[in-house]
Formats: sequence, structure tokens, C-alpha cells
Amino acid sequence: MFSTEKKKRKTGWWVFLLVLVVIFVGFRLYLPTAAKNHVNKVLNDLPGYQGSVDDIDIALIRGAYVVTNLRLRRRDAKTDVPFLNIPQADISIQWRALFNGKIVSEIYLTEPQLIYVFEDQLQQGQQEPETKDWTEALDDLVPIDINHLNIENGRLGLVKVNANPMLDIYMDQLQLTADNLQLVKSDEQNLPSPVKAAAVTIGRGQTELEGRVNFIKDIPDMDVSLSIKDIDVTALNSFTLHYANVDFTSGQLDLYSEVAVADGYLKGYFKPLLTDAKLIDQGDGFFKKLWEGVVGVFKFIFKNQSTDKVATKIPFEGNLDNVEAGVWQTFVNILKNAWVKAFQDNIDEDIEFSDVQKEADAQEAEQPEDGS
Repeated sequence: MFSTEKKKRKTGWWVFLLVLVVIFVGFRLYLPTAAKNHVNKVLNDLPGYQGSVDDIDIALIRGAYVVTNLRLRRRDAKTDVPFLNIPQADISIQWRALFNGKIVSEIYLTEPQLIYVFEDQLQQGQQEPETKDWTEALDDLVPIDINHLNIENGRLGLVKVNANPMLDIYMDQLQLTADNLQLVKSDEQNLPSPVKAAAVTIGRGQTELEGRVNFIKDIPDMDVSLSIKDIDVTALNSFTLHYANVDFTSGQLDLYSEVAVADGYLKGYFKPLLTDAKLIDQGDGFFKKLWEGVVGVFKFIFKNQSTDKVATKIPFEGNLDNVEAGVWQTFVNILKNAWVKAFQDNIDEDIEFSDVQKEADAQEAEQPEDGS
């Protein structure tokens, strides 16, 4: 009898364990479906947009999930181009951050595309998403703070279908890394998060961006530099023809920039350099000939004859809600490049974050106290 009771208890344990295994396997099999349904609901509840994902694969062992084909588009869009398309997003716990006592995530995006179509985004009567909507959606999709972001072979695009000619400005082959976004690695720097990116623009321009940022602040502080080299300016003809009625048969455009932001105060510059540019004949019409002549004279007067470059440096500065460009200084810099000293094809390295921080502190000190 004792042996029979023992066998019953042993059989009961095996049945219990079997039930647990069945429940666990069932839960594991259903988990991706539940996650997919939740994500699709979050995307479709976003005001002004509708979205979906094709699949979500859960990797419990490494604390990760992989989202396949995430798409987001404006409701009632006039085109079939998704606003956001991410073929694969790998979101996981950043295990090495645990050694620093932080539970954070890392995200790897493969071939993401962000395409802004004017006709889709600027429709009248559409409900516009607020910042809170985007934040809550991101919190639902990635509940753990993001500390590392990696983008592989991304694309950014700006399209205006109804323009004549149609505008299609893009940046391809985007490689981006941003680390220490949640200050896992503590240090004394004001800008603790390194950011680095490279891409190829329209016209095969080689793009490089490098800098440091503080993403913890409501308005991020930053100190970044950007260079875009060797753009075939003929690839920009749709843009220049649309906005300036000018297009080119040949030419090369380079662009250099530095930007620093401290406590909402911004300072920087853009430095475009146009080399060996030749215009297309606009035809026999009087006004076309007149405009072509004006542009040609401008290019001759303001071109540096030794380098064959038309160049300037456009400074800008101010609070983010009231940034002013130095129009007079821009014109003076055109003359300076043409007649005094040619601008160099490089980043000038004359924007210092510490100087911008001092200017921001001075601006804050001048503000009247509450109640005064």
C-alpha cells in the first residue's frame, strides 16, 4: 500500500511537470502572436498614422525580440510610399551595461527608410500626432531605455511629387552608431554620448558626421561637424531648377558645417563650395536669356579665379526658437572667397561648445526672475 501511494505521488509530480511544460510551450508559441497584436494596435492608435508589422520573433535566452517589416504611413496618403519602413529591428537587453548596474536596451535597425513625401504629410484636415503620442508609442515598443543605436544601410528621402520637375532628394547607405545614450558609462563630460554617421547623398556625395551629444536633456546639447564632399551638382538640377530656375551641365558641390547647442542656444555655420560649375542654356526667350546672363555675371564676379570656386560661409546663431542667419556676413564671405583668400575644403573647427555654453549662461543671466 505504501508503495502504491508513493507511485501515485511520483505519477502526480510527472503529470504536474508535464502540465507546466505544456503551459510553457503554449505560452512561448503564443507570445510572438501576442506581441505582434500589441505592436499593431499601438501603431494603429497613433493619431494621423497607420502602421503594422509582419512578424515578431522572441529570443528569450538573450532577452531580445526581432521585428520584421515595420511600416508606418499617413492615413489617407496620396502615394503608396510608407513614411517609415524598417525591414528588421533587433531590440535586446544590453548585457554589458549590467556590469555598470544599468538595465538598458540596444537597437539594431537594418535597411530602415524614412521618406518624407510633401503631398502625404501636408494634407489639410489630418489629425497631427503630438510629441506625447510618439513618446508613448516608443515606450510601448521599447519599454527599456535605449542606450545603443545602430543603423545599417539606411535611407533618408525628401520627395515632392507635384513639383515641376519632381523633387527626389535622398541620402543612401546610411551607417550610424550612437552609444551611451543613457549615461551607462559615467564621466565628467557635458556631452557623454558619441555619435558617428556616414552616407552617400544624391549626386554621390560622400557624407560624414561626427560629434557628441547629451540626449538626457529635454533639449539635447550637442557639438557636431558635418562634411559632404564631391556632389555631382547636375544631380541637384530638379532642386535648383524648381527653386532658382537654374540647372547645370557640370560642377561639384562640397558642404561643410559645424553646429553646437547648449541649453537651447545654438551657434554654427554652413560653408558651401561650388567648383567648375557650368549652366545649361535656358533657351531663346528674352527673360530666360536675361536670367542666365545675371547668374553668369554673378558667378564670374564672385568666383575665385585661382580655384574656380564660388563659396561662402553662412553663420547662424540664437535661441532655437529664434535662430538668425548672418545675411550681411554671408555676402561679405562671398567677396572674401573671391578676392581675398579662398575658402578651404575642410571643417574650420572654430565652433567650440564651451563658448556656446558661456553664451547660453549669459543669456540665461539676462532673463528677469519670476515675479520681477
